[in-house]
Amino acid sequence: MQLHLSSWPEVDAYLKRSKAILIPVGSTEQHGPNGLIGTDALCPEIIARRAGDEAGILVGPTFNVGQSQHHMGFAGTITLQPSTMIAAVKDWTDSLRRHGFERLYWLNGHGGNAATLNAAFIEIYHSATFDWAGADRTALRCMLRNWWELPGIGELVRRLFPVGEGSHATPSEVSITRYAFPDAVKDVEMSPRIAPVGPIFDAHDYRRRYPDGRIGSDPSLANAEAGEQLIAAAAKAAISDFKQFEAS
Repeated sequence: MQLHLSSWPEVDAYLKRSKAILIPVGSTEQHGPNGLIGTDALCPEIIARRAGDEAGILVGPTFNVGQSQHHMGFAGTITLQPSTMIAAVKDWTDSLRRHGFERLYWLNGHGGNAATLNAAFIEIYHSATFDWAGADRTALRCMLRNWWELPGIGELVRRLFPVGEGSHATPSEVSITRYAFPDAVKDVEMSPRIAPVGPIFDAHDYRRRYPDGRIGSDPSLANAEAGEQLIAAAAKAAISDFKQFEAS
């Protein structure tokens, strides 16, 4: 069940049985020579929609631009300042809270978002602490879950890609987008086959260390069959994780 494809009476009816919503959150950034720029937003969105369809979970619109300043050396990347993202996450939360939502489950697709999302949650809880008018209301809770950290997904990734997974522009995430968007597949030869590894600082340093955008990965291994397995497993795990959070 998608918020964007629902009417307000349908959302009203949903709120009578659940106060929880799943929000995909990611980024718009380069993903190497064969990865889609929207990969980090598309992966949690694809998984969330599968989970929503299978379990009747309400899925919010994807927060699809995040913390990607270190990717700005590559054309197409869009980023937010941390303060902007914190303010936007708080505004989304305040809007949903106003309608009666009490559990916001943020399914994340970009590791670089984690610190800022957690900072946004602190801002949200800070406001709740000093909102005396709402002191008797049920406590609002936010939860952050990276899709690749869902139960069982790490093990599946290691079975599918024992060598060359890396940490950015990975074959696992590229496989998910290959399955979902076969017409957007790019076949590109990359050298070296497995990209270098190292730290992440500013955009200029990143481009120097990782000339084609990858970190430790070999996304030429990506395939639609692996993507299908990952989506099915992640959706199942997300449903269980969401249900536990919903009941908390």
